[in-house]
Amino acid sequence: MSHQQKTQLVDFVVTNVNVMTLDPTQPATYGLIQDAAVAVAGSKIAWVGEEADLPDFDCTHTIDGEGKFLSPGLIDCHTHLVFAGSRANEFEQRLTGVSYEEIARQGGGIISTVNATRAASEDELYKLAKTRAEQLMSEGVTSVEIKSGYGLNTESEVKMLKVARRVGETLALTVKTTFLGAHAIPPEFKGRGDDYIDLLCEEALPQVAELGLADAVDGFCENIGFSAEQIAKIFDKAKSYDLPVKLHAEQLSDQSGAELVANYQGLSADHLEYLSESGVKAMKQSGTVAVLLPGAFYTLSETKLPPMDLLREHKVDIAIGSDYNPGSSPLCSLKLMLHMASTQFKMTPEEAVKGVTVNAAKALGLTNKGVIATGFDADFCLWDIQHPAELAYTFGVNPLVKCWREGKLR
Repeated sequence: MSHQQKTQLVDFVVTNVNVMTLDPTQPATYGLIQDAAVAVAGSKIAWVGEEADLPDFDCTHTIDGEGKFLSPGLIDCHTHLVFAGSRANEFEQRLTGVSYEEIARQGGGIISTVNATRAASEDELYKLAKTRAEQLMSEGVTSVEIKSGYGLNTESEVKMLKVARRVGETLALTVKTTFLGAHAIPPEFKGRGDDYIDLLCEEALPQVAELGLADAVDGFCENIGFSAEQIAKIFDKAKSYDLPVKLHAEQLSDQSGAELVANYQGLSADHLEYLSESGVKAMKQSGTVAVLLPGAFYTLSETKLPPMDLLREHKVDIAIGSDYNPGSSPLCSLKLMLHMASTQFKMTPEEAVKGVTVNAAKALGLTNKGVIATGFDADFCLWDIQHPAELAYTFGVNPLVKCWREGKLR
């Protein structure tokens, strides 16, 4: 053992623990290191490996993991946490046979949430979003993406993004914000989609960018949303501000949205039930992550599954998000998504866990999170489980024992 190893100062060491590193360089399933230890200095992981090889660190204190399992902090890479109002009435309508598209065309759907969100104050929205974020945190979420998209005018979109930033500033939670002005055509622009896109490009997005409120730009490319040409205008503007892009794509039909976002080297394409092989190939080539959203698939009683075999065959990274929103996925639980990804999309528990750690980090451009490895942020969860697959296998019990974010116990 070198003299340097002996004298390196660390804040704490977790010993007697099984570490699910999710590190692609670790050969075992889940990147598992059994009988392991993890050392933390400041906000970073200083060392991870078998406890027998633990260097003689100068350490403030040691935590006994009691043979439990340590995973990276969970990452919810697709949410709409900031909104006001309820759409339980539409839930009832859908159960009597009214389709999602019909509700949207009747002025319900996204527009009903827009009206409630525009009317709500920043403080009211913050209180609602904070409660939802804390629910995700209670299950081990340490990083979350929050989209705008229920304002649909400059003032309200800015308000939503300010609330999302505030959630990240006041909770022990990493928040990445996404500008989703191109979520739906607002009532005042009915029949004038191109004019609304012009407003987003000339006024809303420049203001959002100048205020530093967005980490990425998103859109809804769909027959009830925006065309590929309209989305391309938004993406061109986003690129002029060096903002990465992502896209709600191929949820209800194949609009070639995945190829579009891949052409812009997008972070992710999300939903993807109607994804074609050419879309899969484009995503692989650009490194665009496939974000699957089983909560929306389940809530909307969809029957067309994402092309799992094609995604695996072409080795596209697959992430999982809650898509928590009032209309198509009123399910505020990433733990439930792990279970649904396995039962509905037939993902293996390991694929599902990768989907809320290492691959979710890629989908948000978080290069320092999602795995337990030296130099990465010390975001991790201690679980009282007997096998890593339990994270996807059970629901309704919460096996989370402890959670650290950036080296601090939460």
